[in-house]
This record gives sequence, structure tokens and C-alpha cells, in this order.
Amino acid sequence: MSWNIAPESISLVILGIIWVYSRKGSHTPTLKNQMFQGCLLVTFSAMFTNIVSTVMIYHCDTIPLWMTWFVTTVYFMLTPLMGLVYFLYSISVIYSEDPARKKIIGFGLIPGILYSLFILMNPFTKNIFDINMAQGYVRGSLIEVTYIVFYAYCAASIVTVLANRKRIERKIYRILSTFPVLAVLVIIVQQIFPDIILSGSAATCAMLIIYLHLQNRQISMDYLTNVPNRQELLNMLSLMLNRHPETQFTLVVVSLREFRQINNVCGQRIGDEFLKAVCEFLCSIVEGVNVYRFTGDEFAVLFTEESDDVIEGYITEVQRRMKQNWCVESYQFNLSAVIGIIRHQAKDDTLEHMINAIEYAVNQAKSGKCGQVCYCDEEMLRKLRRRQQIKQILKEKLRDESFEMYYQPIYSVHSGTFRYAESLMRMNDTPIGPVYPSEFIPIAEETGMIIDITYVVLDKVCAFINRLKSEHIPIDAVHVNFPAVQFSQPGLAGRVMDIIEKNGTPPSAVKIEFTESTLAEKPQAVTDFAAEMKKFGIEMGLDDFGTGYSNFAMVINIPFGTIKLDKSLVGAMIGSKNSALGVKNIVRTFKELGMKVVAEGVETEEQKRMVEEIHVDQIQGFYYAKPMSEDEAEAFLRKNSRSVK
Repeated sequence: MSWNIAPESISLVILGIIWVYSRKGSHTPTLKNQMFQGCLLVTFSAMFTNIVSTVMIYHCDTIPLWMTWFVTTVYFMLTPLMGLVYFLYSISVIYSEDPARKKIIGFGLIPGILYSLFILMNPFTKNIFDINMAQGYVRGSLIEVTYIVFYAYCAASIVTVLANRKRIERKIYRILSTFPVLAVLVIIVQQIFPDIILSGSAATCAMLIIYLHLQNRQISMDYLTNVPNRQELLNMLSLMLNRHPETQFTLVVVSLREFRQINNVCGQRIGDEFLKAVCEFLCSIVEGVNVYRFTGDEFAVLFTEESDDVIEGYITEVQRRMKQNWCVESYQFNLSAVIGIIRHQAKDDTLEHMINAIEYAVNQAKSGKCGQVCYCDEEMLRKLRRRQQIKQILKEKLRDESFEMYYQPIYSVHSGTFRYAESLMRMNDTPIGPVYPSEFIPIAEETGMIIDITYVVLDKVCAFINRLKSEHIPIDAVHVNFPAVQFSQPGLAGRVMDIIEKNGTPPSAVKIEFTESTLAEKPQAVTDFAAEMKKFGIEMGLDDFGTGYSNFAMVINIPFGTIKLDKSLVGAMIGSKNSALGVKNIVRTFKELGMKVVAEGVETEEQKRMVEEIHVDQIQGFYYAKPMSEDEAEAFLRKNSRSVK
């Protein structure tokens, strides 16, 4: 009997190339990576012994018979078990760190063990093959078992992938369901043409698909700096937290500040060269240290066994180098950086918690609150946990639209009535107790939830206005605050009018306010929106005027109805004639432009007297009324619907 081993030989070379390149990829000791290396080892060994066995059978008259028997037995043991390692690889990808994977792997090994015992019995039974000097190689009566085992494992892989299609990504699902099918098709061709050895070709095709799409070096390495990427860091952290939760390790993130300026000045190519230079430096400080590219201009350094002295020395060296110039080609820059540090100590730490903590530490360092190096200690972790709790509360209240609305009545100086009010959102009833706006508003803005929250607030304000009007309580308008990010939303004017019209609220009863910082950040968007709202009879109001973000030229070109003087201006007038004169002139200018002026933050008799002397139109502050619940506000406005002069 003769065989064509050319396809097998070519496939062995290709597989060897895949193996070499795969060694340069991910070094994270995950089960998936270990199984892939196992697949390569078993497949390479099976193909190699197949070729050697074929050559030895051709020359069995000159090669000791026992050696031919041994190599051929190894081949028959390994070849069907290629299906087993494919199955185990699929399990490692699908179940990852799931505890169920151990039980599944245990059951999956049983047929392979039984088959191995069956092969070991072959020298006595001759059921698979026989080799003798008279006939050479002879196929046994049960040789089909080798195909059945391979098919069974491939079928198990396919069934497992199909059963878990909802828990894995679409791309991974396609790959894991494709490669065993391809292997089966090639082996079927092998059965039809037994003189052409194709088992290695099937295995190589399967390994090539897995390598290109799931194990490729490009998946785990950063193309620019040639260090592992963020996903590889996440994989390593996840592995350490799940397998060795008691092990301490330290994560350091070095974040370059204002790096975008280098790209703007020098161009993308030179900017990339600066990043490569920084990365090379971070890798060179301590031999064998694990450096990852965390984001575009941030690098993470993972210390697993290094002492505190080594870590402190590393950080000191980074700070020292950052004080010196960096030179690339003819460009020279001083790069500044901040550093965030977190140490894993608690057994219940999660990957999400670790990443949130280190990002929070970096942001704190960027803000300057902790200096250039911010260590995420217990106090900071406590603040971070509270932030996470507040984010969850915001999500729940947004989903249920269960925010509490408070209203602060605004006093009209000329009429002596309270015909206006400002809407204020509150979260008094939460699992962690009252949460004040100064704490939850920034979080809502950072997460983007403030956009939908504002629409909910507008809807509640419209309902409150309708409630007052149904009770015949006079109200001219209720102020609603819009954050800066709101003006980036497409179709904002349409969405606002939809809410007002749905409630059947008179548009003129709604007054939309925004801050000076919003005006400075998005002047054109605010101008366009104000013009659109004016068509429907909705006035716009500028809040916090005097905080220094805007100027007269910008303000007078927007159709405002109301200007609110920030409480800092009100406070500045006390005891300062120059300040009082300046604010008085500001008020006169706005009034001459047809705007109403509101003084907010008025809390004392002296402040009240001062703002009346400069002829403001309305007064808002604790002197007249504090923020109150809907029921309290309704009762207050009912009681004070007539002049209180």
C-alpha cells in the first residue's frame, strides 16, 4: 500500500510557521492561550509522527519493527485526539473562567481516555492496524473508530457552540462553528481517498482559522509601541483576580498630559514617535516589567512580584525623566505626565472595580487635587464606591422617572408677588440617604445621563405648571435648567416642544435657563436654539451671570428674556461702593436691552436692600423662600398669590 504524503509535509511546514508566530502573541496564561498551544503541540506531533510512520513503513525491512510499531501507535493515538483538543479549545473560549468548564472538560476527556486505552491494546488485538514483515502495514477491522472519535469531538464542539451562541460574540461564534466543520469535510475526503493523507491539512486549516481570528498577535499587541494592548491587560487582571484573588499586585498608569498638542504641532507621525520613545523608556526602567498601552496616551505598568522599593523607584525614575526634554528628529518637547496607582489587596476586588479605581486615580491626578501622583487609597476607594452607588441610583431613578422635584419661588420687586419659580431636582430618598445636587449633578453630566434627566425634569415641570393652573394659582413661568451637553443633541427644539405640547402646557409658562459656561462653550448652538424657542413664545434665561465665562458682546446678541446675577456679584456689592456701582451699571444696561434681571442668592436684609437699590426686577434666595417640595411650593404660591408688599 502506498500513500501521498506531500500534502501532509506542506501542512507541517505551514503549521510550524503558525506555531512560531503564535509564540510572539499573547503571553497571558489564560486557559484559551494554553489550549491553543496544546492544539498546536498535539497537531504538530500527530502530523510529524504520521509522516515518520509512513516513511518507516516503506522501509520496514531495514528499520526495526518495534520502532515502526511505536511511532505508528503514537500517530493513531494523537490524530483522533486532535478533535479532543479542538473541543477543549472551544470550551476554554466559551466558558473562560466559568466554574462549569472543569466539569465539562472532565466529561470531555472520558472518550479520549477510553480511546487511548483502546489504542494501547492494539498490539495485542490488531483491531486498528498490524505491521509485519510479510505483509507490511495492514488496516484493522475497527480502524473506523479513529474517524468516529474525531467526528464525535468535532460534533461536540459544534453542538456546544450552537448551544451557547447567545453568550458569545457573533465573530467568535462564526469561527468556533466553522473550523470543526472544515476539519470534518477534509477528513471525509480522506476517507474517500485513503491513499492521500489529508488529516494534517484539515488540522492546519483549522489552526490557521483560529490563529488569524482569535490568537493573532495583532489582537493582543499594540501595533505602534509593540507592547501588549489594553485588552491584554484586562485579560491578565481578570486571570489574576479569578485564579489568585489573595495575591497582591500593583497597577500603575502613566498618563501624558496635553499630548494632543504635539500631534497638532508636529503631526501624527512625529506624535507616534514620541509615544514610542516614552514606551521604550517605561520598558527599560525595570527589566521584565509588564508594560501595556492603556489608551492612546496612557501606559499601564503591572507589578506582580516587585517590592515596594522597586515600585517607588520606578515612579521616581518616571518623574525624573519627565522633567527632561524628549527629542524626536528635529522636534524637542517637555512632556508632562500624571500617575495613578492602585494596589490589589481585597479578595473581593473585581476587574470593573480595579479599572474604575485606576481611571479615577488618574483623573484625580489630572485635576491637581492629589498632585501629579495619586494613590488610590481606602478613602479614595470609598469615594469611588459612593460614586458607583450614585450612578446606579441615577440609572434607577431615570428608568422610573422618580426624581423628586423642588421649586424655589422668585419674588417680583415691582408687583410684590411670587409669579415665577425655579425647578430643582432632588434625591432625598435613596438607599444611601440624601444625595445633594452638588454631588449627583457632576456624575450625571459625566455619564451623559443628564440629557435624559433634563427631559424628565421638563416633563415634570410641565405637569406642575398644569397643576397650579388647574388650582387657579397664578404662575407666569417656571425656570428649567439645561446643561451644556443638551445643546449638542440633534432635534433638541423638536423634543422640547413635543414634551410641552404633550402636556398641553402653555409654552410661555416654561423658561429655559443655561449657565454662562454653556454660552461660552456652545454660543452658536445656544443662539440658534434661543431663536427657535422665541418662535413658540418660550423665553430663555442666562443663569450665573458674573462667573466670568461670557462677555457683553456675546450676551447681547442672544434673545434672552432674563439675566440672573450670580450670588458672587450680590456678595461683592456688600461693603464695596465700586462693586455696587459696577453691578448697578450692568443691571441698567441689561434692562435697557429689554431684559429682566434677577438677583439670586439673596439671604440677608442688607443684600435684599442692596439689590433693590440697583433696581433688579426679581429676587431669588432664602430671604424670601427656600427650595420646597411640590406640595409646599403649591401652598406657598397659593398663600402669596397676592402682593406681599
